[in-house]
Amino acid sequence: MTKIVGVAGSLRSGSLNAALLRAAAGLMPAGAELEIGTIKGIPLYDGDLEQAEGIPPAVTLLKEQIAVADALLLVTPEYNNSIPGVFKNAIDWLSRPPADSARIFSGRRVALIGASPGGFGTVLSQNAWLPVLRTLGMQPWFGGRLMVSRAGKVFNESGELLDEQLREQLREFNRNFVEFLKN
Repeated sequence: MTKIVGVAGSLRSGSLNAALLRAAAGLMPAGAELEIGTIKGIPLYDGDLEQAEGIPPAVTLLKEQIAVADALLLVTPEYNNSIPGVFKNAIDWLSRPPADSARIFSGRRVALIGASPGGFGTVLSQNAWLPVLRTLGMQPWFGGRLMVSRAGKVFNESGELLDEQLREQLREFNRNFVEFLKN
């Protein structure tokens, strides 16, 4: 069984990216599982807090989910044409302490998708993640891109995916990513 951990980079209860992640989890091919992780409960990174109290429990939980997975799926919003601060903050915490960062990230395969209410999807956010992924020693999958624009129109008020074309694109993205993981 191929296991992927997916994390949405928004804290908002009605997040379009959380809805996209849930949709992706429901469209995995046979023999693959997408487990949903969360950045909720991760405090702002503070070296003094780390020194005084260690790694917060929410960070430890997400680290362990990622450590036992075959890959990571980052479902990224785009804030001000870049990475959402709360998402980057979570990754910064996950890289602590430095001696443990390689266990979580080095060589880990990763894919990026994202949804935005705007017309350009999350192209700039996805591009902004590339130097971070490179620094962490991850292996990004470049075999497909999924950037959902005008996302408010493809999900209903409950966050369910309504758009059949997007459903097929997401299913194909998942299938190709899982194939990449088998090589």
